[in-house]
Amino acid sequence: MAHYRAPDPKREQFRRYLEKAGVVDSLTSVLVSLYEQPEKPNNALEFVKEHLNSGGQTSADAEALQQEVIDLRQRCARLAEENEDFKSRLQRYEPEDGATAD
Repeated sequence: MAHYRAPDPKREQFRRYLEKAGVVDSLTSVLVSLYEQPEKPNNALEFVKEHLNSGGQTSADAEALQQEVIDLRQRCARLAEENEDFKSRLQRYEPEDGATAD
């Protein structure tokens, strides 16, 4: 006959902490996703790590961030071209021999 063991208060407190922090929901979600995969991955641990690392970030968030990176790279390239243009203009007005004008 199995003996009933009363729940340990520390365990129960830790379980509530994990639930409150959303850890239980996140783990459950990832495990359900793994369960629903038609072809199971060779490395289940890697699957869990990858899906937990997403941090609940939606694809819309990821797309917005990718678009921002593209925009910032274009702006950086434009500013670099503008900087080179200003440098070449400035060289036209600087004295050739390095002497300063008084």
